[in-house]
Amino acid sequence: MRNSIMFYVYVLRCSDGTFYTGYTVDVAERVKKHNGGTASKYTRSRRPVKLAAKWQYATKSDALKAEAAFKRLTRAEKMRAM
Repeated sequence: MRNSIMFYVYVLRCSDGTFYTGYTVDVAERVKKHNGGTASKYTRSRRPVKLAAKWQYATKSDALKAEAAFKRLTRAEKMRAM
């Protein structure tokens, strides 16, 4: 039986205009935690955050590789990719 869990890379736009990128299995819950101040130190002081983009992957490994690749992009490249 194939694993039915999907993994997501997501990008948040913070209140100061910066981006935050992460991965999760539940995007809505993760955004809720970011806006609640419990998901990361970075977004805690930049609330509220809004979901700017998300991509779905079949494996955690694929999602983590995509997250790392996205984080290496320049801001202009990130904006084009979203």
